[in-house]
Amino acid sequence: MNAVSDVVLPKRHRVAQRFYTLDEIQRILEAAQELERTLYCLAAETGMRGGELCGLQVTDFDLERGLVRVNRSVWRGKIQSTTSEHPDRCIALSPQLLYHLAEYLRRWKPNEKGWLFATRNGTPLDQNLIVKRKLQPLLISLGINRGGLHAFRHGNISIMDRFGVPLKVRMERIGHSDPALTLGPYTHIASEDDVKFAEQLGEFCAQMRPNRKKKGLPLAGNPL
Repeated sequence: MNAVSDVVLPKRHRVAQRFYTLDEIQRILEAAQELERTLYCLAAETGMRGGELCGLQVTDFDLERGLVRVNRSVWRGKIQSTTSEHPDRCIALSPQLLYHLAEYLRRWKPNEKGWLFATRNGTPLDQNLIVKRKLQPLLISLGINRGGLHAFRHGNISIMDRFGVPLKVRMERIGHSDPALTLGPYTHIASEDDVKFAEQLGEFCAQMRPNRKKKGLPLAGNPL
């Protein structure tokens, strides 16, 4: 007889992932200094992983076509292939980010390998040091809950969901092959969306109760 045959293990609960809201991203970008500001801009708009951001080289950008190619990652100074299900993907960049990149490159100091974000020795930046020395102190000064570079990635996917970006486009930009992953732990609903839904639901319900128009009852507005 198996002594543990009747033992029921507790269900594993998924830990909520930290993500930056649109308001938090705007505040971070406004307060950040270079070169971190450019790195955060890319993180927020593209949803790239920290290692992918640190692995970017100038030659990965096609500013005329407005694209960036993602095909490598850097972890603790070591170059490796990206962990994405799409190891060689291209991401479209907004005109605003392209302008920002052009300005950044005018002041960029060339290094042997052409790293976009490099140390004084010409080696790629370490994402852990960026978070520890730059991002965390900035978040504390702004009164924003702590988070790492990956919170930009989670925020990016959540904002795409909020803007109604087609799932296929979201998956291609973020490098996912499983739609359940993009729609599951990587998509978060911001609290302001919850409030907006509650207001819309209240208006909708008020329309369904025409005989209960009492003082204080929300007026009918646009239905869901």
